Amino acid sequence: MDWDDLRYVLAVARERTLSRAAEKLGATHTTVGRRLRTIEHAMGARLFDQTPDGYVTTHAGRAVVESAERVEAELHSLEARVLGEDAQLEGVLRVTTLAMLLRRYHRGFSSFIERYPKVEFSLSTQDAELSLSRREADVALRMTNTPPEQLVGRKVGRVEFAVYAAKSLVERVGEGAPLSAFPWVNWDPRLGMRWLDEWLARNAPGARVSVRIDVSSDSVYDVVAAGLGAHFLSTIDGERDPSLVRIAPVDPSYSRDLWLLTLNELRSTSRVRAFMDHMEAHVRSLA
Repeated sequence: MDWDDLRYVLAVARERTLSRAAEKLGATHTTVGRRLRTIEHAMGARLFDQTPDGYVTTHAGRAVVESAERVEAELHSLEARVLGEDAQLEGVLRVTTLAMLLRRYHRGFSSFIERYPKVEFSLSTQDAELSLSRREADVALRMTNTPPEQLVGRKVGRVEFAVYAAKSLVERVGEGAPLSAFPWVNWDPRLGMRWLDEWLARNAPGARVSVRIDVSSDSVYDVVAAGLGAHFLSTIDGERDPSLVRIAPVDPSYSRDLWLLTLNELRSTSRVRAFMDHMEAHVRSLA
């Protein structure tokens, strides 16, 4: 097997479906399926069982995946060490963050691009966290109270959360109404996110859930702003939007630290260091 074969095995193991694996690999669903059959034929072993929950590794498949992950880690470590020796403030810089944080700190991103025009800036704002260890990104501006041990970085701020509703909804329900009088936005039960059910039972018993949505943070904001129900939003979004009203105080138990994170091998790379210095100064200036 070569590394390209292992990439296909890893993608199917991680994504569990051929279509999602194909999306990660930049290939077609048919190509991934054909490639997987070829690899299994060459090895003389079945690597995956197809179940209602997706592709699940067999005993042989788990052994191949474990070996593939070790190879992947070595290759990414080598790439990171080579990149870490780069002394020029140019080349590709891949940054991952949330759309909410981009809205708040957009001037920091734009001023960095203006200041360092030779840096090829790549930005991802999807809710799913990109992996720095797998070199899907070089730097993350991330909300977390427990940064991964394999990453290094700086805590640059804190993001607070409170319950918000659209002004139009508050006018319909009535100012000063109890939380249980509001319709609520909640998660789709298939996501298994039960924390809001428990919070509502304590703070808004009997409250009606008006709409359930997927896990996208932007979809929560859009639905609340449309007046369909109340929900937790970051004060970053809630306080900047004049159409929203905070209907409950900040709940410190849901606050999150704001970190700039990277790999240890990349921390001395000129463009990584420059971006982290630049964004830290910008974030702290807005605190």
